[in-house]
Amino acid sequence: MTAQNARQNATTKTRRHEEEKSYLRGFVVSWLPLCVAVVLWLTGVPVLAHHAFAAEFDINKPISLRGMVTKMEWINPHSWLHIDVKDADGKVTSWMIEGGSPNSLLRLGFTMNAVQYGMEIVVEGYQAKDGSNKGVGRTLMFADGRKLFLGSQTPGTPGDQPKK
Repeated sequence: MTAQNARQNATTKTRRHEEEKSYLRGFVVSWLPLCVAVVLWLTGVPVLAHHAFAAEFDINKPISLRGMVTKMEWINPHSWLHIDVKDADGKVTSWMIEGGSPNSLLRLGFTMNAVQYGMEIVVEGYQAKDGSNKGVGRTLMFADGRKLFLGSQTPGTPGDQPKK
């Protein structure tokens, strides 16, 4: 190979390398913003879907419900406790009580078997703003007197942030 051919090969390789870098730069510049936007959108959905206490529940509507457990749902981002409450006339009303995340309940002393179907419990918390049979739980008391926090961010519970 002559010196001139070697220079042409080197120039061609350098040109090809520069073209590849330019193509890659163009690809990154055109697709990176879209990829970033998609990732932000996907990770932002749960944040946007989450609500504050005041958005759904009314601090001026405290509830104290004595009833029988019909179901305990250990789902994220909130657990749900379903209870049937009997009024003075014997009429049964079903309530859904929102609790903290399963992880927070476990840290507060709950186990998967702590709340069983048919147990009688007392739940204290706050009713939904729309007046439905839905509330957020603050504490749960068992028939033997033991109390557990329901792990939600209701006023006065552990994790409640003082107003500044």
